[in-house]
Amino acid sequence: MKKILCDFRFLLFLAAAAFIYIQMRLFATQSQYADRLADAIESENQCTSQLRTLIDQISLQQGQIVSLEEEKQRLEQECGQLKALVEELERKGLGRLIDKEQVPVAAVVIMACNRADYLERTVKSILKYQSSVASKFPLFVSQDGSHPAVKEKALSYDQLTYMQHLDYEPVHTDRPGELIAYYKIARHYKWALDGLFYKHNFSRVIILEDDMEIAPDFFDYFESAAALLDKDKSIMAVSSWNDNGQKQFVHDPKVLYRSDFFPGLGWMLARSTLKENHKDRQFIRPEVCRTYNFGEHGSSLGQFFKQYLEPIKLNDVLVDWKSMDLNYLIEDKYIKHFADIVKKAKPIRGTDLVLKARNIGGDVRVQYNDQPDFERIARQFGIFEEWKDGVPRTAYKGIVVFRYQIPQRIFLVGPGSLVQLGVNDS
Repeated sequence: MKKILCDFRFLLFLAAAAFIYIQMRLFATQSQYADRLADAIESENQCTSQLRTLIDQISLQQGQIVSLEEEKQRLEQECGQLKALVEELERKGLGRLIDKEQVPVAAVVIMACNRADYLERTVKSILKYQSSVASKFPLFVSQDGSHPAVKEKALSYDQLTYMQHLDYEPVHTDRPGELIAYYKIARHYKWALDGLFYKHNFSRVIILEDDMEIAPDFFDYFESAAALLDKDKSIMAVSSWNDNGQKQFVHDPKVLYRSDFFPGLGWMLARSTLKENHKDRQFIRPEVCRTYNFGEHGSSLGQFFKQYLEPIKLNDVLVDWKSMDLNYLIEDKYIKHFADIVKKAKPIRGTDLVLKARNIGGDVRVQYNDQPDFERIARQFGIFEEWKDGVPRTAYKGIVVFRYQIPQRIFLVGPGSLVQLGVNDS
């Protein structure tokens, strides 16, 4: 019995030992598992953190991508707008502003105010000859004031650029009775010229009024004269007008003259001229006008229109100005050129000057003593009698020249004119 009990205790001991061993192994296994689990959890946490960081980076990049897409769309929209603007400018004949190779000869500006019907007639006349040379002579309309019909008419043309001058400053005249309109016109001219010369950066500007038509060779004439204006600093401006350009007083469309009298009514000015001394500077004018003034009603109140403006001869001959040498108009050459012509003219004196001139086949010259004497002689022939600032209209060195019996020329010669030309009157 004792042996059996001993064997049972031995077996129980072995079982306990086995159980303890198994528990120890199980504990060791659990510890390893717990360590591995902890490592796995830590790895998972790191992975999750990295994933979150990656997600944040992706989100940031997606935001940047969206911003870039929006920026791309904005730039594409701006490019489209710029392209449309360029096309519009080119369609209006202003492509030269972005074409560095094309340098305009001169801007052409029509000075307008409140005559929409006159403006329309002027623009149509200009566009008839300007369309083929639009890049050389870009067209502008500058309106003084806010007359709605004039603005609407100007904006209806794609071929020109509209400018508006609004001036609310009161006008104070220098002398009582002077027309305020002339002061307002002067302000408008200054504003328009400043804008074209300094804002638009044109080197030359041709000024027209809203009651003018132009000749077929108007632009060729001014293109050729531009070089003369740049070369000879004694020239203040080049004009398309002759005050004595009535049909009965003109003949040769190729002849140009220098003059001490500012002709106006269609003239070209250089930007450099504004910065220089104007004293004793002269003007170039044609024998046959390149502009026609049809404005019977305006600031001049129709003054002299019927007698002097309506009969003006507008040139209708296409002169090849590009082939012509205009160097004879340079100051030092011209005085000799003009003196030779005057010297050859036969002097006539006394009464019945018109009759005497008719009886002579060639050019003649008539001496006048002073302004009243000039006015008396001018009245006989029918030319402009008016003087301004001591100078007869169209005069050069006091000499007024016009055709009478075509192609005969009449020279009305002032008291000191021949001396200035170096002509001996013996």
